[in-house]
Amino acid sequence: MDHQQHSQDKHAGHDPAMFRRRFWVCLVLTVPIVATSQLVGQWFGGLPDFPGRQLVGPVLGSVVYLWGGWPFLVGAVREVRGRAPGMMLLVAMAITVAYVASVATSVGLFDLDFWWELAALVTIMLLGHWQEMKAIGQARGALSALAALLPDDAERVTGDGSTARVRIGELQVGDVVLVRPGARVPADGRIVDGIAELDESMVTGESRPVSRGVDDRVVAGTVATDSAIRVRVEAVGGDTALAGIQRLVAEAQRSRGRAQVLADRFAAWLFYIATATAAVTLLVWWVLGDPDQAVVRTVTVLVIACPHALGLAIPLVIALSTALAAKSGILIRDRLAVERMRTVDAVLFDKTGTLTRGEHTVVGVAPETDGDGVLRLAAAVEADSEHPLARAIVAAAAGRGAPLTATGFRTMPGQGVRASVDGTGYAVGGPALLREAGARVPDDLDARVREWSGRGAAVLHLLRYDGRGAAEVRGVIALADQVRPEARKAVDELRAQGVPKIVMITGDARPVAEAVAADLGFISGVDEVFAEVLPADKDGAVADLQRRGLRVAMVGDGVNDAPALARADVGIAIGAGTDVAIESAGVVLASSDPRGVAGVIRLSRASYRKMLQNLGWAAGYNVVALPLAAGVLAGAGVALSPAAAAVLMSASTIVVALNAQLLRRVRLTP
Repeated sequence: MDHQQHSQDKHAGHDPAMFRRRFWVCLVLTVPIVATSQLVGQWFGGLPDFPGRQLVGPVLGSVVYLWGGWPFLVGAVREVRGRAPGMMLLVAMAITVAYVASVATSVGLFDLDFWWELAALVTIMLLGHWQEMKAIGQARGALSALAALLPDDAERVTGDGSTARVRIGELQVGDVVLVRPGARVPADGRIVDGIAELDESMVTGESRPVSRGVDDRVVAGTVATDSAIRVRVEAVGGDTALAGIQRLVAEAQRSRGRAQVLADRFAAWLFYIATATAAVTLLVWWVLGDPDQAVVRTVTVLVIACPHALGLAIPLVIALSTALAAKSGILIRDRLAVERMRTVDAVLFDKTGTLTRGEHTVVGVAPETDGDGVLRLAAAVEADSEHPLARAIVAAAAGRGAPLTATGFRTMPGQGVRASVDGTGYAVGGPALLREAGARVPDDLDARVREWSGRGAAVLHLLRYDGRGAAEVRGVIALADQVRPEARKAVDELRAQGVPKIVMITGDARPVAEAVAADLGFISGVDEVFAEVLPADKDGAVADLQRRGLRVAMVGDGVNDAPALARADVGIAIGAGTDVAIESAGVVLASSDPRGVAGVIRLSRASYRKMLQNLGWAAGYNVVALPLAAGVLAGAGVALSPAAAAVLMSASTIVVALNAQLLRRVRLTP
């Protein structure tokens, strides 16, 4: 039985509003049925007497059975046709036996006061199912919450620079839209004018606004908090990142893990156990000469065995954990991947773009006494270069005084660049430039160069030429792919979670890799570094770890990470990475914060724990309740009525739902 599916199927009548409506109507009808029952008459010393009193139970009881019980009857037929007996069939059998017994009593075949039991039974079943559907619906609210992030309309910029308000569906790729302060971005695109702080928490889980300027990419649903920006639309509708997140959340909530399969098996087994117990109960009490008790006990057994709680145990945990994860920027594509995450022995990080920023930054300047001067001169020489290292130097020099202006810029292939600043020639380049110019690095600077090179940094030299063309080293600049500050915390958190081994893989040289590992706090002899690995060999590194008996979680963001992500026991893609990497992973971190990996482990362990607790309660209470329902202690005066059984069954559902809600306490993000 796929309880998740039937709980979603509104065409089969399984939506909370329908159950709510039928519950209130049946509750109103149940009141006069109870008021005219023999039980109430015994309590108050007599029954109210009015014409047609004897018809109240049969007429209203039939309405309650046929109209209030209709969803259960339809569900039972569907389970029989699908050869998947479960909760609906048990409910239908219980209320049908109760109805037949009530009709038989009305025509004198039994001496049972059962119409009020039937009405109460159906009403309580409707209440329990309403609350169950409501709980699952609330957990699935992540989808509607995501959909609500999109505005209904947008301000499209026209050819003359004015704006026209249009519906979101009318936007096309290439349109430019105006996003005012406090408004949401209507579609994915790039900023063409303006700078603003954007709240991206609904997409990345990052609580702090981030600055976005011209040519930066923005996604639909994010909020411009302080300034207006103009955005050129690059994706609309189902192609937006938000739509992709919605699809991932929906797929994850529909996916079935091992625990769900186990719950479905329990439900099927419980059906057969309950049916057999009910048949034995009916036979034993009938043989004992008490047909009235035989009917009452049989109905009670069928009611107590209804696996409402069992049907809710896993789907609610799945829905809640998926919604909480999405809210924290953790998108689940495969439930099995999340279940396996709690048992991983090694977390393998791709270095570039995951543990590091993926772009070089200036990490050192010498001589330190004139660091700003060296940077400003180097930035002036590199100003017209498009090389990534040149861009890093220009960015580092910004804000360190008025920028200098260079003239006569030219490149020297394989060596560097050259230009004049205030009439003096300067050049910036690596060792090849030094050899070509015949320049020597002073001893005090050479010590720094060796230190930086040993840590894997790229070292560029600033040369100054005199009037005769002789060059001297004016300063040196070290650049490196900077380790993310949050990467160090990610390693610490994983260690705190008890992960035995942290592994890093990179195509960089061994000294670079070892330097980054030391910066991250890798433990020698425990953690591991794969260096100088070709892109095609990352997959082999994962296989090597698995051959050692390790369960591996791979974290990466590039096209060349896709095979390794697919091979790993759990593939985790950094959301800022490529679509190929994301499609190869079971879990996606919408932000580029590697600390989310520890959040996935916490989620995996917490949700698995809740699943086991819910399964234990949902299946376990039947061990005690079924014998009581069958009447094994009736001789001692301990017996359950069908209505009491329905209350107990509904109470078990509430316990499971409340226990699942405790998942909200789990901290997934820093």
